[in-house]
Amino acid sequence: MKVYIAADHGGFALKEVLKPFAESLGHEVEDLGAFVLDADDDYPTFAQAVARKVAEEPEHARGIVIGASGQGEAFAANRIKGVRAVVYYGEPGRKQKDADGKELDMISSTRVHNDANILSLAGRFLNKEEAKEAVERWLETPFSGAKRHARRHRMVDESI
Repeated sequence: MKVYIAADHGGFALKEVLKPFAESLGHEVEDLGAFVLDADDDYPTFAQAVARKVAEEPEHARGIVIGASGQGEAFAANRIKGVRAVVYYGEPGRKQKDADGKELDMISSTRVHNDANILSLAGRFLNKEEAKEAVERWLETPFSGAKRHARRHRMVDESI
Protein backbone atom coordinates (compact mmCIF):
# COMPACT_ATOMS: atom_id res chain seq x y z
CA MET A 1 0.00 0.00 0.00
CA LYS A 2 1.12 3.56 -0.65
CA VAL A 3 1.45 5.61 2.54
CA TYR A 4 1.85 9.38 2.43
CA ILE A 5 3.36 10.89 5.56
CA ALA A 6 3.93 14.45 6.72
CA ALA A 7 4.43 16.45 9.89
CA ASP A 8 4.95 19.95 11.12
CA HIS A 9 7.51 20.86 13.78
CA GLY A 10 5.38 19.24 16.50
CA GLY A 11 5.58 15.84 14.83
CA PHE A 12 8.81 16.09 12.86
CA ALA A 13 10.92 13.82 15.09
CA LEU A 14 8.22 11.14 15.23
CA LYS A 15 7.77 11.27 11.43
CA GLU A 16 11.46 10.50 11.01
CA VAL A 17 10.95 7.35 13.12
CA LEU A 18 7.67 6.24 11.53
CA LYS A 19 8.74 6.65 7.92
CA PRO A 20 11.30 3.80 7.94
CA PHE A 21 9.06 1.79 10.28
CA ALA A 22 6.16 1.84 7.78
CA GLU A 23 8.61 0.89 5.03
CA SER A 24 9.79 -2.06 7.14
CA LEU A 25 6.17 -3.26 7.21
CA GLY A 26 6.26 -3.50 3.41
CA HIS A 27 4.58 -0.22 2.49
CA GLU A 28 5.75 2.28 -0.09
CA VAL A 29 6.14 5.54 1.83
CA GLU A 30 6.29 9.04 0.37
CA ASP A 31 7.36 11.88 2.66
CA LEU A 32 5.52 15.14 1.90
CA GLY A 33 7.39 17.23 4.48
CA ALA A 34 8.47 18.92 6.55
CA PHE A 35 11.98 18.13 5.45
CA VAL A 36 13.70 20.24 8.11
CA LEU A 37 12.69 21.11 11.64
CA ASP A 38 11.23 24.63 11.52
CA ALA A 39 9.35 25.89 14.57
CA ASP A 40 7.48 28.40 12.39
CA ASP A 41 6.03 25.98 9.83
CA ASP A 42 2.27 25.54 9.47
CA TYR A 43 0.46 22.20 9.79
CA PRO A 44 -2.24 22.85 7.12
CA THR A 45 0.42 22.84 4.40
CA PHE A 46 1.56 19.33 5.27
CA ALA A 47 -1.76 17.80 6.34
CA GLN A 48 -3.55 18.96 3.22
CA ALA A 49 -0.75 17.77 0.95
CA VAL A 50 -1.25 14.27 2.35
CA ALA A 51 -5.04 14.60 2.16
CA ARG A 52 -4.97 15.57 -1.51
CA LYS A 53 -2.78 12.60 -2.40
CA VAL A 54 -4.98 10.15 -0.47
CA ALA A 55 -8.13 11.61 -2.05
CA GLU A 56 -6.62 11.00 -5.51
CA GLU A 57 -5.97 7.31 -4.75
CA PRO A 58 -8.66 6.29 -2.21
CA GLU A 59 -8.42 2.57 -2.96
CA HIS A 60 -4.63 2.35 -2.88
CA ALA A 61 -3.34 4.94 -0.43
CA ARG A 62 -3.51 6.02 3.17
CA GLY A 63 -1.94 8.91 4.98
CA ILE A 64 -0.29 9.64 8.28
CA VAL A 65 0.01 13.19 9.55
CA ILE A 66 1.71 14.13 12.79
CA GLY A 67 1.57 17.28 14.87
CA ALA A 68 1.75 18.24 18.50
CA SER A 69 -1.82 17.18 19.33
CA GLY A 70 -2.91 15.83 15.94
CA GLN A 71 -6.13 17.83 16.19
CA GLY A 72 -5.25 20.63 13.77
CA GLU A 73 -3.82 18.18 11.26
CA ALA A 74 -7.04 16.15 11.23
CA PHE A 75 -9.11 19.32 11.00
CA ALA A 76 -7.11 20.49 7.97
CA ALA A 77 -7.11 17.08 6.26
CA ASN A 78 -10.85 16.64 6.69
CA ARG A 79 -11.45 19.75 4.59
CA ILE A 80 -10.54 17.70 1.51
CA LYS A 81 -13.47 15.77 0.03
CA GLY A 82 -13.17 12.02 0.41
CA VAL A 83 -10.84 12.20 3.38
CA ARG A 84 -11.70 10.60 6.70
CA ALA A 85 -8.94 11.65 9.08
CA VAL A 86 -8.99 10.52 12.69
CA VAL A 87 -6.93 11.64 15.67
CA TYR A 88 -5.07 9.19 17.85
CA TYR A 89 -3.29 10.13 21.05
CA GLY A 90 -3.51 6.84 22.93
CA GLU A 91 -5.88 4.16 24.07
CA PRO A 92 -8.85 5.04 26.28
CA GLY A 93 -9.05 3.75 29.83
CA ARG A 94 -11.45 0.98 28.84
CA LYS A 95 -12.36 -1.01 25.76
CA GLN A 96 -15.68 -0.59 24.00
CA LYS A 97 -17.98 -3.01 22.22
CA ASP A 98 -19.58 -2.24 18.89
CA ALA A 99 -23.25 -2.79 17.96
CA ASP A 100 -22.48 -6.43 17.20
CA GLY A 101 -20.90 -6.95 20.63
CA LYS A 102 -17.35 -7.17 19.28
CA GLU A 103 -14.67 -5.60 21.44
CA LEU A 104 -12.66 -2.97 19.61
CA ASP A 105 -9.68 -0.89 20.51
CA MET A 106 -9.63 2.76 19.51
CA ILE A 107 -7.19 2.52 16.61
CA SER A 108 -8.77 -0.55 14.98
CA SER A 109 -12.28 0.88 15.24
CA THR A 110 -11.22 3.84 13.10
CA ARG A 111 -10.63 1.38 10.27
CA VAL A 112 -13.30 -1.27 10.93
CA HIS A 113 -16.16 1.21 11.33
CA ASN A 114 -14.97 4.47 9.82
CA ASP A 115 -12.66 3.32 7.03
CA ALA A 116 -10.37 6.16 8.09
CA ASN A 117 -7.85 6.88 5.37
CA ILE A 118 -5.68 9.33 7.29
CA LEU A 119 -4.30 8.79 10.76
CA SER A 120 -3.44 11.97 12.63
CA LEU A 121 -1.02 11.30 15.45
CA ALA A 122 -0.37 13.41 18.54
CA GLY A 123 3.40 13.69 18.53
CA ARG A 124 3.57 15.15 22.02
CA PHE A 125 1.24 12.57 23.57
CA LEU A 126 2.65 9.33 22.11
CA ASN A 127 6.07 7.84 22.57
CA LYS A 128 7.81 6.12 19.65
CA GLU A 129 6.70 2.62 20.60
CA GLU A 130 3.05 3.63 21.08
CA ALA A 131 3.08 5.38 17.72
CA LYS A 132 4.65 2.39 15.97
CA GLU A 133 2.09 0.03 17.47
CA ALA A 134 -0.76 2.31 16.40
CA VAL A 135 0.57 2.68 12.86
CA GLU A 136 1.05 -1.06 12.45
CA ARG A 137 -2.46 -1.92 13.69
CA TRP A 138 -4.02 0.90 11.66
CA LEU A 139 -2.31 -0.11 8.44
CA GLU A 140 -3.14 -3.80 8.83
CA THR A 141 -6.79 -3.38 9.86
CA PRO A 142 -9.31 -3.60 7.01
CA PHE A 143 -12.62 -1.77 6.73
CA SER A 144 -15.51 -4.07 7.64
CA GLY A 145 -17.48 -3.12 4.54
CA ALA A 146 -20.68 -3.19 6.58
CA LYS A 147 -23.53 -1.56 4.69
CA ARG A 148 -24.41 0.79 7.56
CA HIS A 149 -20.87 2.15 7.69
CA ALA A 150 -20.60 2.57 3.92
CA ARG A 151 -23.98 4.34 3.91
CA ARG A 152 -22.76 6.79 6.55
CA HIS A 153 -19.60 7.53 4.57
CA ARG A 154 -21.69 8.35 1.50
CA MET A 155 -23.89 10.64 3.61
CA VAL A 156 -20.87 12.56 4.82
CA ASP A 157 -19.29 12.76 1.36
CA GLU A 158 -22.55 13.98 -0.18
CA SER A 159 -22.82 16.79 2.37
CA ILE A 160 -19.56 18.39 1.26
